[in-house]
Amino acid sequence: MLLYTYPFRVGMLFIVWNMNNKVNFRKLSIVIPAYNEGKTIHLILDKVKAVSLLNDIEKEIIIVNDCSKDDTEEAVLRYKSQNPEVNIVYYKHEVNKGKGAAIRTGIQVATGDYIIIQDADLEYDPQEYNLLIKPVLDGFADVVYGSRFSGGKAHRILFFWHTIGNKFLTFISNMFSNLNLSDMETCYKLFRADIIKSIQLKENRFGFEPEVTAKIARIPNIRIYEVGISYYGRTYQEGKKIGWKDGFRAIYCILKYNIFSKQ
Repeated sequence: MLLYTYPFRVGMLFIVWNMNNKVNFRKLSIVIPAYNEGKTIHLILDKVKAVSLLNDIEKEIIIVNDCSKDDTEEAVLRYKSQNPEVNIVYYKHEVNKGKGAAIRTGIQVATGDYIIIQDADLEYDPQEYNLLIKPVLDGFADVVYGSRFSGGKAHRILFFWHTIGNKFLTFISNMFSNLNLSDMETCYKLFRADIIKSIQLKENRFGFEPEVTAKIARIPNIRIYEVGISYYGRTYQEGKKIGWKDGFRAIYCILKYNIFSKQ
């Protein structure tokens, strides 16, 4: 009799556990920092628009124009007027502050239950949002990183030293944060909104990545997951902006936010 009822009891325990861990996920806020992306912003918006999220999750697209010098603003406003069915919220910095500052603006105004960062170029595929969402819906994760260095997804072959630099920065970050991420510098990071909004972020440029990782890692009982994603990198001729100086800044940020400053 005990052998017969054991599977039933285990099944009931799983059902109860799943009900107690039900995730409130009705809206995803997609924060897009944009600087001089007038040529491609409509293409990434088309891709975001085409995504059907799991469980019919609603999309809120927040574009933060970081005082672009090209026609980014005109391109966004034109797209918004031509696609009134798409929930697009537009903000503009009157002075250029940097990617990190644009992300902070987007996080502050986001109204979704979860927030994901999306670059305005075409290096990351919005169709993979669901890969990051699944661990959340399954009741396992509060934060999900998309890794360009794990899994079997497509990966454009570009810069050797960029890859070495990314892996080195991830290694140093992991050493101090005690995480085992494979891609700390990834754009795709999915956060529970109340968690990321509660963190005081300071970095204005590409230091956002090591800063947010250090501060997320210190939250008690935080559940961080990682999933493999594809990567369609671009060259500097195609508009890539991050450079070697940002790599040194990232090292500084890793040391600063993991050792010298807890704020």
